[in-house]
Amino acid sequence: MAKPSSKRIIDIDIRDIKGPEFLKELNYRSLDLLSEKIRREIIDKTSKYGGHLSSNLGVVEITIALHRMFNFKHDKLIFDVGHQSYTHKILTGRSLEYLRNRNGVSGFQKICESYYDCFEAGHSSTSLSAAQGFALNRDARGEKYDVVAVIGDGSIVNGLAFEALNNISHNNNKVIIILNDNEMSISRPTGGMGRFFAKISTASGYTNFKISYRRFMFKTRMGQALYNFTSRIKNAIKQKLVPTTYFDDMGFQYIGCIDGHNIKALEKAIARAKRTTKSVVLHVATVKGKGYRYAENDTTGYWHGVTPFEIESGKPKNLHPEELSWSHLFSDLLTALMAERNDLVIISPATVKGSGLEDLFSTYPKRTFDVGIAEGHALTLASGLAVAGTHPIVSIYSTFMQRAFDQIIHDIARMNLNITFLVDRSGLVGLDGETHQGIYDESFLLSTPNTVVTMPSSDKEAKYLLNESLKQHGPFFIRYPRDLLKKNHLIQEENHQFGKWIMECVANSKRVAVIAVGQLLRSLKELIIEADLDVTLVNALFLKPHDHEMLSSLSEYETIVIYDAYATEFGFASYLKTKLCEMSYKGQIKSFAIPDVFVTQAKISEQLEEFGLLPKQVFEEIKKLL
Repeated sequence: MAKPSSKRIIDIDIRDIKGPEFLKELNYRSLDLLSEKIRREIIDKTSKYGGHLSSNLGVVEITIALHRMFNFKHDKLIFDVGHQSYTHKILTGRSLEYLRNRNGVSGFQKICESYYDCFEAGHSSTSLSAAQGFALNRDARGEKYDVVAVIGDGSIVNGLAFEALNNISHNNNKVIIILNDNEMSISRPTGGMGRFFAKISTASGYTNFKISYRRFMFKTRMGQALYNFTSRIKNAIKQKLVPTTYFDDMGFQYIGCIDGHNIKALEKAIARAKRTTKSVVLHVATVKGKGYRYAENDTTGYWHGVTPFEIESGKPKNLHPEELSWSHLFSDLLTALMAERNDLVIISPATVKGSGLEDLFSTYPKRTFDVGIAEGHALTLASGLAVAGTHPIVSIYSTFMQRAFDQIIHDIARMNLNITFLVDRSGLVGLDGETHQGIYDESFLLSTPNTVVTMPSSDKEAKYLLNESLKQHGPFFIRYPRDLLKKNHLIQEENHQFGKWIMECVANSKRVAVIAVGQLLRSLKELIIEADLDVTLVNALFLKPHDHEMLSSLSEYETIVIYDAYATEFGFASYLKTKLCEMSYKGQIKSFAIPDVFVTQAKISEQLEEFGLLPKQVFEEIKKLL
């Protein structure tokens, strides 16, 4: 355990931190002061740039204790998801200035940022599998270092985490698991005997005795047999007197529950975890959002991921009350439908708040289901409901839907089930970086049989598509971006038809036709009309099935431009190119879509500009074709 060198309180300037070595020189009062300053820094920077607030405020002391007890230049530290690594970044000399922006640090662990980051993630429940990978490599090479995974109570219930727990428990490659419990009730020893066993099982003398006793007894076959016999008796007595945890039953050394905001207690527990010979679960209780009253009192998850806000009032900055987000538009549409139809249910895999569904879930508690971080379960649950005769509506982020691709194919599309998917955050999402861009679903949805894939460009189209999804047979996907719904006087009243595109502008010549997708086509339309450009503009409301009749008519044009800024070039752009080739189209095809790269963090406008996908940039390229 780290020994502070002085009783004098040392006030650390966060801006001067170059690495975590200084922590071992601080006493506990100095560490408490540092914890407060780190919290203020996290609150300050997230209020400016947005980011994950509550989760980071809850792990300040855990992170400090880990850096005092390990050397992560050598040892390995993996934060599950990675969005709670702000304290870790500060302690390893990285400023949070311009957090999540193009010139700032990532909101997640990032290998290219620092050698203190050994792994990257953006989706949950991967840390334990990755940690086992490091442990297997370590032991195979005969190396000596500790592997630590920090995982929350919401992530550990995901199937992937349980798969990893099961596998870790069956081998001898030690992993230290820090279970950050800030919400879910996990079975703990109770009563007098429970407190007794909890006390002795975490006492250093007892832990040392167990290790020495085992080593001694295993020197002979008789000793080994006696050790195994006495262990079975001990475990039988303990099982009768003390309710065990999941982790005891799986074969882990369990230590807990420890106050996650008491650095001294954390260090004692970590020291004991380090001395164990097998994988260990250190159960830590924390307060999510600690140090900021709005976050501490949050019961809805509002303060988990935040946009810029006023610190004193807790109110968001840069509000546009006259404009509605696409998420809230669909929330309003769902509210109206749920009142009309009793056969509808809504499923969300932990995205209720992000998709603006809080009021709806509160109003219809028996017809709405938040299954937590369990995307695969969410979709197979929907398939069971659909087969049983209910119409499920699944609200899910594009980036999270990737995790349930097998369920889309195997459990839904194969049986051609009636399920509506509201695919939120489709397209570029900006500051969360590579792991959260919703740009890949088009390619795998378009390649899956029985799917209907759509993307509205206006509120009227959104309403039509949602209603249409309840009439059609089979899985129906409605994609929409993380953006505000733009008011646009150029939106036409249309009698929409299933599978049909909309002619927005008609050219006098057959020079250039533009097939566009989503809201950005509205801005492009304004530019075309303002410049009186002789271009035909088509709104591809249905990506699949495509409008074969209209596409055939467009084959008369010299050049066809495909404009889809909401997916990669292997999505709708590639799909249409294939269809045009099948029609033996002889003209020029030019596409504007996201290239085959992982899109790094930046504002959405900056990302679009980088790839030449802003409406004004596409407009200038179209002019060159005339």
